[in-house]
Amino acid sequence: MFKKPLIIFLIVLFLGVGLTGLWYYQKNNYSKEILKIEILGPEYAQAGEEIEYLVRYKNNGNVVLEDPELIFEYPKYSFLQNGEELRWTKKVEDIYPGEEKSVKFKSRLLGKENEIVTAQAWLSYQPKNLKARYESKTTFSTQIKFVPLTFEFDLASKIETGQELQFSLNYFSNFNCELSDLRIKLDYPNGFLFKSSSPQTLEETEWEITSLFQASGGRIKILGEIEGETGDQKVFRGELGIYIEGEFIVLKEAAQSIQIIEPAIYISQMVNNSPDYIANPGDLLHYEIFFKNIGKKSFSKKFLLVRLEGRAFDLETLRSDKGETGPRDNSIIFDWKNVPKLSFLDAGEEGKIEFWIKVKDEDSGEEIKNPSLKDRILISEAEKEFEIKVNSKLIVLQKAYFQEEFFGNSGPLPPKVGEATTYTILWQVKNYWNDLNNVKVKAVLPNNVKPTGRIFSEDAKFTFDPASREAIWNIGDVAAYEGIGKTPLTLAFQVVLTPDLNQEGKTALLVKEAEVMGQDKFTQDILNSKASEIDTSLPDDETITEQQGIVQ
Repeated sequence: MFKKPLIIFLIVLFLGVGLTGLWYYQKNNYSKEILKIEILGPEYAQAGEEIEYLVRYKNNGNVVLEDPELIFEYPKYSFLQNGEELRWTKKVEDIYPGEEKSVKFKSRLLGKENEIVTAQAWLSYQPKNLKARYESKTTFSTQIKFVPLTFEFDLASKIETGQELQFSLNYFSNFNCELSDLRIKLDYPNGFLFKSSSPQTLEETEWEITSLFQASGGRIKILGEIEGETGDQKVFRGELGIYIEGEFIVLKEAAQSIQIIEPAIYISQMVNNSPDYIANPGDLLHYEIFFKNIGKKSFSKKFLLVRLEGRAFDLETLRSDKGETGPRDNSIIFDWKNVPKLSFLDAGEEGKIEFWIKVKDEDSGEEIKNPSLKDRILISEAEKEFEIKVNSKLIVLQKAYFQEEFFGNSGPLPPKVGEATTYTILWQVKNYWNDLNNVKVKAVLPNNVKPTGRIFSEDAKFTFDPASREAIWNIGDVAAYEGIGKTPLTLAFQVVLTPDLNQEGKTALLVKEAEVMGQDKFTQDILNSKASEIDTSLPDDETITEQQGIVQ
């Protein structure tokens, strides 16, 4: 009788405690989702560009959030001013129900192109009447779409094994702030022997750049020797980066290969005294065909036939002293009656025939791409075909203006001694028959002329080396017939001239002779052409009079 009431009492007691706990839990349970925190910022940014993050938080509940502490962590590779730390921590005011607040943070992001960097924020707090602390967290990612640095190899495309190799690394900054503690690191391929560099290196693979301002750059020259098997591709790789708190952050990467080749010695045919001649538009080609008796018996009374194939041949110019050909005929016949060595050729002896023909000009009106010139030779039972390729035609135009629509120039006109006047230099490149790569335009600026950093288009790879005074436009790939017609391939950059006293009463030189160079993808040859220097007389600016070009 005593046990039954005790059991009932215990059951009632446990139910009461459970219901009380459930009521207390429901009353005091708190979800950290009630505090909303987010980071607003740009999805894309240019490296070095100042950006702003906005950390915004709101209390969506009905309880005061007390003793809140906000933590904001910049992306790992951030360039901060005034000794700021990457992690910012601060106590903030209590957050009342429905209240929204925000805090701004500014930074410059560093990193490689297309790299994604992430900012983070935390907010810890204690809901009123609760002892527990809660924390809400959020992140925001930004992609670095463009790094305003030019970092390029100037390296030959092919070389013979064991030869000395000299190449350079060019760099140029268009960051709108100073960069310091920069380094260039280079990774050599197997078979490369380092000899020297200018400036001197740190352990042969690393160079220190103290600082780099906007519109400034430089060049590292490297001398070495390379060995390898014929056909090997040797890849040079480089990194340009910055040290922040002892960590190396890569900003730009470059890579270029060089092919190991075997010397091309071919004695059966020479064109313009070369066994591996590469023709140019408008060339006069002198063909020398050698035939040597490598057998043990002599032969006599032979005919030699040459048949030409290729749209770039100007057949109307074909001629030969001892061969027979008709008007616009693509074949030449050499008779043993006219060529003594075809009449009789003893063992070990060699004979020769020759003819001349021109290559069409690039402006012949016929659009030709990747032209090759083939000649097939038949003599007795022997037959051999040769082929030479034709280079593209690469042209650069150099002009200068005061009045233009790119930047808007300023300063006295006529220019005055000791005073700054800005001008716009315009480079235009035209390419004809073949695709090109590694196309560059170079020109030297006088000592009293320097670039302002303003270029068009803004993403052009433009560098200036203050030591050599050389301005370089690294265009890269250029397609056949690009820059011809109504869509010229153009770069405009602004320079500032401060005339010297010895230039008074004269025109002042703005830019020296410009040279364009590039590698023909079809022929693998290096092409180049030049444009004349330009002074303040500005022959292409029709708004400038002759007197306005004379320094006062």
